[in-house]
Amino acid sequence: MASDTTIPAQLGNYDILSKIAEGGMGAVYRARNRSTGEIVAVKVIAPATAKNPILLQRFEREFLAAKVLDHPNVVKALDYCGTPPHPFLVMEYVDGESIGQHIEKYGPYPEAEAIRLITQVCDGLQRAHKQGLVHRDVKPDNILVTRDGVAKLTDMGLVKEVDGDLNLTRTGRGLGTPHYMAPEQFRNAKSVDVRGDIYSLGATLYAMVTGVVPFDNSSPLDCWMKKIRNEFAAPKELNPKISDRVDWAIRRAMSAEPSQRPSSCREFVEDLTGQSRHAPPAASAAAAPAADVWYLVYRDENNVPHTVKGSTEGIRRALRDRLLGDPSGIVVSRTKNGQFVPLHSTPEFRDLVVTPTTIPVPSADPNATADYVPPPASGVGLRKPPAPPSGRYAPVPSPTPTGASRPSTKVRTTSPPPTPDATIAYSYSPTPVSQRTPAPGAAAPRTASGAEPFNWTPILVALVAVLIGIIAALLIFK
Repeated sequence: MASDTTIPAQLGNYDILSKIAEGGMGAVYRARNRSTGEIVAVKVIAPATAKNPILLQRFEREFLAAKVLDHPNVVKALDYCGTPPHPFLVMEYVDGESIGQHIEKYGPYPEAEAIRLITQVCDGLQRAHKQGLVHRDVKPDNILVTRDGVAKLTDMGLVKEVDGDLNLTRTGRGLGTPHYMAPEQFRNAKSVDVRGDIYSLGATLYAMVTGVVPFDNSSPLDCWMKKIRNEFAAPKELNPKISDRVDWAIRRAMSAEPSQRPSSCREFVEDLTGQSRHAPPAASAAAAPAADVWYLVYRDENNVPHTVKGSTEGIRRALRDRLLGDPSGIVVSRTKNGQFVPLHSTPEFRDLVVTPTTIPVPSADPNATADYVPPPASGVGLRKPPAPPSGRYAPVPSPTPTGASRPSTKVRTTSPPPTPDATIAYSYSPTPVSQRTPAPGAAAPRTASGAEPFNWTPILVALVAVLIGIIAALLIFK
């Protein structure tokens, strides 16, 4: 402590031993409880910050939120003192490092390890959501991993109650870390719900499996614009070793529209694993399925229902090959007389019918513009959106509903502008390619026949000169 003269060697009942980390609101120190000898982490708010009553309330809120969340995957809050000049919060000491530090040192995690850790974080965050709390700042630096490999979510400073925020967040103000927070949080952090945390979980896992910070080297405004347009590289492009399912699950969680993301942490984990996490209903051992068997009901081209039986992989293969028709109307069950549910409600098949928002593919065409915003996907099944105006690039869905496949590429379209559709939002300028000003040194535009278009400029200039001469003559001889 000799090197740090701003913090006393003792705070309350705790002896300060060493500094662990430092942030915008203060610093975190390793300390010892003088009564019990327990090693703890003490988060000390900076004196200047302590003068701000809103920030001081938020600091106290962090303690209250963490104290309520008694979960092995959430850092415990032990004590709090709000007395100036050094208000402090005492937390469980985690002997390890953050996920952010690990990525910086060693690069991306292996996929299996990343899923294992993010699943633990989801368990802790699911508990918070059940208690009506939204974290709003989930990111790699706020997830600590013990030496035993246990992930613990920390830093509850931006947590909010679902039904209210105690006026600690002003309407219209965004709080959080731009690279990881949901796009709607930029506009108004007060209105963010659990799906905002789902977005942050997806962005965190994105960094874990690729080693790349999403939307890195972007200003907050650029970051927000890219988020609402889903302008980011697919995880599998950055790391081809990533499985199709994990690539799909991350892209779904990072969809610009909250309604297209998983509705809960549990559903996000199901997306990652392809397995249901809810406990099976109480039943006798004889009634439980003895093997990997599904019963599926689909309708043929004459709308006649049929029931088929098969394994998970067999049904997935039939769905990928479109052997069963439109997947949006198919229902499945583990037992022949059980409760049948749609495919999008079943983790084993959800990735084949739920499509994340299309990720725009950069184009090398100099005439292409960057103001096209892809339309939102329907969420269930597949549909082909109307083509944008001539000279733009439109996403073309794959003929098969394979959620595991890569997002569709873009092809040139020359079709006329579509009829306005209230369910699809486009952002484009109607200027055709032929009217654009060519770049310096670029070749002159040509017509469809290949010939250069007639240049009317000299004739127009001559006509203007003649008109000016006539007007001048009339004024002189009047």
